Amino acid sequence: MGIDVLKVREINRALDICWIPHAPAYVRGIVNLRGQIITILDLGIRMNQIPREITEGSHNVVLKKDPVGLLVDDIGDVVQCKGDEVERPPANVGDMEITMIEGVVKLPDELMVVLAADRILDLGR
Repeated sequence: MGIDVLKVREINRALDICWIPHAPAYVRGIVNLRGQIITILDLGIRMNQIPREITEGSHNVVLKKDPVGLLVDDIGDVVQCKGDEVERPPANVGDMEITMIEGVVKLPDELMVVLAADRILDLGR
């Protein structure tokens, strides 16, 4: 999966996440990032998948909007593509929350799902 790099403020290792009682299941907790409190969302739960396990490869992708961090399994390469290369997502993505998918990009060896950062942050759902 990928996200528009222009919506990303920074990427850092998964820091000590402080659990918040009575928070929705997709809110993994909060972290203190250089004096600023950032809410960390578990992208797995937010996308109707299994919770993310924190490993050596886990990172927080801190978005510019709000700011909020997304707990992800790993960080890959930056992929450049034009807007017209992002195709509509297929209708049959299974249990994954399709409203949070911007589209799909064809890479040489695989397909990359592009997440819609603004819709992931629409927590009123």
